[in-house]
Amino acid sequence: MGLHGWRLISLIGAALFGGYALATAVGIFLGGVLPLPRGEPALIGNLVSFAVYAGAAIWAFTVRRPGKVWLGLVVTASVLAGVGLWLAGRWV
Repeated sequence: MGLHGWRLISLIGAALFGGYALATAVGIFLGGVLPLPRGEPALIGNLVSFAVYAGAAIWAFTVRRPGKVWLGLVVTASVLAGVGLWLAGRWV
């Protein structure tokens, strides 16, 4: 497998796993930010996460540099999840 094959495998992995991490982090963030009764932020976070996951997968293939894609997805997901947990009071 050539260099382009490994790049494509890395982009597919970033779209699948990094997109999932980002979608989950957005759900956690919305759960901590939205001032609604307990179940509603979880529902809204799940609904929004589908659009975020699709957008992350599309973005992964427009950038075309696996390192930049992985870094962007991991850093964004980490920040969103950390802030969401901190605002929800679940991260000490």
